[in-house]
Amino acid sequence: MALSFRQSEILELARSEGRVIVEDLAQRFDVTLQTIRRDLTELADAGHLDRVHGGATLRTGVTNLGYEQRRRMNAGAKTAIARACAAAIPNNCSLILNLGTTTEAVARELLGHSNITVITNNMNVANILTANPGCEIMVAGGALRRSDGGLVGELTTQFFEQFKVDYAVIGTSALDRDGDILDFDLAEVRVSKTIIRQARCRFLVCDHSKLTQSAPARLASLSEIDALFTDAPLPDDLTRKCAEWGTKVEVAE
Repeated sequence: MALSFRQSEILELARSEGRVIVEDLAQRFDVTLQTIRRDLTELADAGHLDRVHGGATLRTGVTNLGYEQRRRMNAGAKTAIARACAAAIPNNCSLILNLGTTTEAVARELLGHSNITVITNNMNVANILTANPGCEIMVAGGALRRSDGGLVGELTTQFFEQFKVDYAVIGTSALDRDGDILDFDLAEVRVSKTIIRQARCRFLVCDHSKLTQSAPARLASLSEIDALFTDAPLPDDLTRKCAEWGTKVEVAE
């Protein structure tokens, strides 16, 4: 399918934001709602987007997006989520940050914290936190994943088993409507399961787009998480489940 200029712009917006809204697009391009709906239908028919009520999202599947694309997606939301999460982390504590662009955003929000110890298998997190003189940084061993600076594997798992920290902050590739936290890489999942076990308090950070994504490997359930930091209210059924589990849900502005 040969895309029009407008359709190419719509697809780029979807890649950047994760979701596009019919009314917003009509206003942006100064065209009718019907024109935008037709564009979205054609993009969906071509395999680029999935139609949802009121708009469209990037086509879901079992292949993860590239690191740079994930880093740019919903950047403003990730900053707000990270700020809320960092506000819940006090000075004078220990914590683990795992892989993910949202956990990297949390690291940036921790630059003003003092007397903290951060243990991570994320080279990007370690590099960010070098700017904080009040942060002791410990980096896990393991096999380096060049695509995103992550360290994974049995050595990484064994490394984290040596610690018991106050907080763990983890990200995810997808969040299922039944509360399952999902990822693509089984080696990364094994590491994250260990991180959850070795923390007294566990935080999940993820933006709303993760509810429209799918991934094949189950990491944990929200019932195992103390607090979820996100940027939009959860579906009602999942909100009720979190209340039953005692999982706090904080929606960042």
